[in-house]
Amino acid sequence: MKRLLWFALAFPLVAQDWYPKHNFTVSGGFARPRGDIGGLLGDAPAFGFGYGFRFHRSFQVDAGLDTGFGAAGIRDFLDTEIGPRRIRDYQVFVPFGGRAILPIAGERFWIGGGGGGAYIDYRERVNQADEYYRIDCPSCASRNGWGYYGLVNVGAALDRSKRFRLGVTAKMYRAHTDGDPLGAVPGFRTKDRWFLLGGEFGFSF
Repeated sequence: MKRLLWFALAFPLVAQDWYPKHNFTVSGGFARPRGDIGGLLGDAPAFGFGYGFRFHRSFQVDAGLDTGFGAAGIRDFLDTEIGPRRIRDYQVFVPFGGRAILPIAGERFWIGGGGGGAYIDYRERVNQADEYYRIDCPSCASRNGWGYYGLVNVGAALDRSKRFRLGVTAKMYRAHTDGDPLGAVPGFRTKDRWFLLGGEFGFSF
C-alpha cells in the first residue's frame, strides 16, 4: 500500500520533469543575401534539416544543414559524351552550436534563441545522368568560408504526447568567403550575410 501511495505521489513529478531530448526537424522557406553579396545574388528557396540534443530542459546542442537553390542565377550547360547537361548553383550552410529554450505551458509551446559557428559553401553542380555514371565538371565554380550564425525560434506541439511539432525559425549567417567568381560575385574575398526564414516540422522523443 505504501508503494502504491509513493508511486501515485511521485508520478506527477516525474511527468512534469519530462522533456524531449532528441529533436529532429525539416524546414522550408527562403534565403536572402546581404552584405557584399546583397546586390549580386538574389533571394532563393531554402530547405534544411537539423538535429538537436536537449541535455537540459533549458539548453540544446544543435547541428544541421541548410541549402539554397539558384541565388546566383546560373543557367549554363556542360557538353558531355551523353549530351548537354544543365549546371545550376547551390548555397550550402552548415551550422553547429546551441540554443536556450523557454518552455511554456508544459512544453506545449516554446521560445528559443542561440547561435554558433557555421561553414558556408557556394557551388555550381552539373546535373548527373544517374547515380552510377558520374560526370566531372572542371568549369564549375566554388566559393566557401567560415563564420557564425544566430537564430530565434518559436513553436508548438501538435499532439498530446508532444512528439510532433510545428515552428518558425529565423537565422542570420555571417561569414567571409573566397574562391572562384560565381555569377555576379567576383573572385575575391567578400563579407557575406544571409537571412533565412522558414517553417519547420519536427519529431521529438
